[in-house]
Amino acid sequence: MNTTTAAHIDRSERNVGIDIGKSTLDICIFELDVYLQYPNTTEGIRELIKKLSRYNLTRILVEATGGYERGLVEACAEKELPVIIVQPTQVRQFGKAQGVFVKTDKIDSRLIAQFGAILKPEPRPLNSKKVRHIRDLLSRKRQLNEMRTQELNRQHKAPAILAATHKRLLKVLDKEIESVNKLLAKAVSEVTEWQRTYEILSSVPGVGDGVTFTLLGELPELGQLSPRKIAALCGLAPFNRDSGMMKGRRRIKGGRAPIRTVLYMAMLSAIQCNPVMKKFYKKLVEQGKHKKVALTACMRKMMTILNAMVRNNCEWQAN
Repeated sequence: MNTTTAAHIDRSERNVGIDIGKSTLDICIFELDVYLQYPNTTEGIRELIKKLSRYNLTRILVEATGGYERGLVEACAEKELPVIIVQPTQVRQFGKAQGVFVKTDKIDSRLIAQFGAILKPEPRPLNSKKVRHIRDLLSRKRQLNEMRTQELNRQHKAPAILAATHKRLLKVLDKEIESVNKLLAKAVSEVTEWQRTYEILSSVPGVGDGVTFTLLGELPELGQLSPRKIAALCGLAPFNRDSGMMKGRRRIKGGRAPIRTVLYMAMLSAIQCNPVMKKFYKKLVEQGKHKKVALTACMRKMMTILNAMVRNNCEWQAN
């Protein structure tokens, strides 16, 4: 560890980094230089929580691994331990900045803990079980829609002799999507604090249940932040690429991809049936904007409008 890094570390803190594997959990308590390993099972997680509860922990950091971290994160939240999910790319870039290029489970756990000790991300409360259930359903719906799109693409290129098999599979996928939609509608209706927000969002022409359910599940900050911050969370805020005399093209990036995806599809409909979005899109295109750029601007404007509507507790008004 270099001296600059050491100077930024508060030795009174207790930062725990956990490298999540399919079968094992590698743990590092950074300030104590303690390393542990437990199986990634219900019993292993229970024993680990019991062990960690003995310390006065500042934060527990785990990487998002696509699901293998879920059992541990939920167990930590239930015991009110300060758990934080971090993005693997951020930790890897941090490691490169520290000159760490070797990769083992033990080294990774220490790197994750060091990331927390130096950058000090703040713990955030975990979503309720109902919200996590809705997000699981939204994720499954996205998976099914992706499979349906892939199958449609294959069907278009397939010979006639295979038409029946594509048709049967598409029928199954349509049935599954319909089933998930029903489960989503039921789950959302059971979250009473969302009902008014649901009514507000649903009043907007071009915003259907797909967009509404996604915003409710993936964007709890809606109505609480500034337009700029909401746009950034949705991945709709353009970033500059300038250096010296060079002025690069501004592009959107980052944010919560599921929101951006459903907004894009919704906007294709909204610029046809929503008078405000239709007029705004037409104006941008007439000014010479590329159609995709104009569509992105419409998505950003729509999120600004939805954010204001939820904040002000008012339904859609065309003017």
